[in-house]
Amino acid sequence: MGDKFSKIGLLAATSLVVGNMIGAGIFVLPAALAKYGSISLLGWFLTAAGALVLAKVFSNFSKIITNKSGGPYAYSRAGFGDFIGFLVAWGYWISIWITNSAIAIAIVSALSFFFPSLASNSLYSISLGLAFIWLFTWVNAKGVKTSGRIQIITTIMKLLPLVFVILLGFFFFSFDNFPEFNVTSESNIATISIVATLTLYAFLGIESATIPAENIENPKVTVPKATMLGTIIATLVYIFGTVVLFGIVPNETLQNSPTPFAEAAEMIGGTYAGYFVAAGAAIAAIGALNGWILVSGQIPMATAKDKLFPRVFKRENKNGAPVIGLIIGSVLSSIVMFMNYSDNLVNQFEFMVLLTTLTCLVPYLFTAAAYILVVIDKKLDLKNQSLPIGLSFLGFLYAFWAIYGSGSDTVFYGFLLLLLGIPFYMLMKWNNRNQ
Repeated sequence: MGDKFSKIGLLAATSLVVGNMIGAGIFVLPAALAKYGSISLLGWFLTAAGALVLAKVFSNFSKIITNKSGGPYAYSRAGFGDFIGFLVAWGYWISIWITNSAIAIAIVSALSFFFPSLASNSLYSISLGLAFIWLFTWVNAKGVKTSGRIQIITTIMKLLPLVFVILLGFFFFSFDNFPEFNVTSESNIATISIVATLTLYAFLGIESATIPAENIENPKVTVPKATMLGTIIATLVYIFGTVVLFGIVPNETLQNSPTPFAEAAEMIGGTYAGYFVAAGAAIAAIGALNGWILVSGQIPMATAKDKLFPRVFKRENKNGAPVIGLIIGSVLSSIVMFMNYSDNLVNQFEFMVLLTTLTCLVPYLFTAAAYILVVIDKKLDLKNQSLPIGLSFLGFLYAFWAIYGSGSDTVFYGFLLLLLGIPFYMLMKWNNRNQ
C-alpha cells in the first residue's frame, strides 16, 4: 500500500505515538491527582510499568507481523482468528470516532481560554469543533506523509510548553508545597488503585505506530522503535510534569486549578508564560485529533482487506489514503459532537463515552494473549521461550487489571457494545460465502 513517497519515517511514527498519547488531558490531570496526595506518583509508576510492558508486546509483535496495518486488530486476529480480530476492530473503531468528537470538544474548551465566547455560544463551539474534524479529515486524505508532517509539528509544539515548565520548574521547586503522601480517608492500596486507573487513560495510544504499518518505512525496524520511544517520552513527561507541579503549586491551589500547568508557568515566567502553556493545551488536542483521525481510516481499511468490514472501507484515493473510511468516521464523529451540545442529549453522549472505554482496553488484552500464541505457532524464540511467555503474561495481567479497574458499568456496557458487533460479523461472513 503506497509507495516510498507516501511513507513516513521514525520521527513521524514516534510523533504519532507521542501525539496520540499526550492530548489536552495531561494539562489538567495533575490537579485531579493532587486530591489524592503524593501517592499519585506511585500510581504513575505502576501504570507506566504496565504500559511499557504492553508497548514491548506491541513492539515485539510488529517484528513478527510486518508490512501489515491494523496493529491490535491484526495481532489479535493472528492469535485468535477472524472472530476475535473482528470484535477488536469493531470496538476499537467505534471508540475512535467517539473519542475524536471528545477531542474536538477539548480543543474548543482549550481555545475558550483565549476566546471566552466559545464557552457561552454553542453555535460558535459546534462550528469550530466541526471545522477541526473536517480540516484534519482533509489533511489525512492528502496521505499519511502529509498527516505525519502535521503530527511532527504539533508534537514538538505541545512538548515545548511542558518541557518549559519541567526544566525551569525545578528552580522554583519547594518540598514545602509537596502534598502529603495520602490525603484521602482511603487505605494506601485502595488509593493507589484509584490513581492508577486515573492515569491509565493517559497511556492509551501506545499502539498507534503499529496501525499504519504498511505506510511506514522499514516497519520491522521503525515500528518497534517508535512504539518504545514514544511510550518512554510520554512517560517521562507525565511523571516529571506531575512531580514539578507538586513542588511549585501549593496543594490547596493545585486541587482546584482548571489549568495547573498554565498556573505553574505564570509562577515561573509571568502572564505570557501562562498563555504559552495554555496554547500548548490546545495544540496538544489538535495534534491528537490529527493522529486519531489517521487511525480512524486505517483500522477499518485493514479489516476490510481481510473481508471482515465492507469493502468500501479499503477504497483508497490517489494519495493512498482510505478516504471513504475517513469520511464515514468523521461523519459519525460530527453526529456525536452534536449530541454533546444538545441539553437533552448530553446524557447519551456521556453514556456512549462510558460504553467505549472498555473497547480501548480489550485490544491490549487480546494482543498480549495472542503474542505468546503466535510465538509458539511460528516456533520463535524456542531457546528462551520464558521471555515471551513472561512478557505476554504480564501484559495480559495488566490489561485485565485495567479492565477491572475501569468499573463494573464500563465493563458491562463495553461488552454489550462488542456483542452488538456479532450480527454484523455474521452478515459479513454470509456475504463472503455468497460472493
